[in-house]
Amino acid sequence: MKLYTFETTQRLPLAVDEAWTFFSDPRNLIKITPPEMNLSPTSPLPDAMYPGMIITYRVRLAPLVKATWVTEITHVEKPHFFVDEQRFGPYRFWHHQHHFRAVEGGVEMKDIVSYALPLDPFSRILHGPLVGGELRKIFAYRTTTLEKVFGKMPTDTTATVSV
Repeated sequence: MKLYTFETTQRLPLAVDEAWTFFSDPRNLIKITPPEMNLSPTSPLPDAMYPGMIITYRVRLAPLVKATWVTEITHVEKPHFFVDEQRFGPYRFWHHQHHFRAVEGGVEMKDIVSYALPLDPFSRILHGPLVGGELRKIFAYRTTTLEKVFGKMPTDTTATVSV
């Protein structure tokens, strides 16, 4: 199994507690996901996450291709850290760390996504042009949306994909 890593960092002009309140509310994931993905929850969404919480969604992966995505919140360390892991969905493996750290003038948010594709090694040819590129687009949309909602800090978002 080939494991990939995607990392991105964004700074926003708000306090860590404010960032935590926004990101720990599972309903806000829909607001920061590109609309063409048509992400829709299929389970009840509580106001705030907790360890062991299971959330199910339907998501569009491509035109005419939808999938069920089941995630579990496995770790929560309020207001600094949480992890969601795929239990069922389009990836063979998905582990997404969300980190929040106070910085001068706001908060720094760092995402570390470790993932593997199904049908390895055949899926490796799809990683660069499709999956890696799609992850960059999803997080670029999130960056733009969050800057519209909360404003922009002088430091831009940086994203890297390690393969």
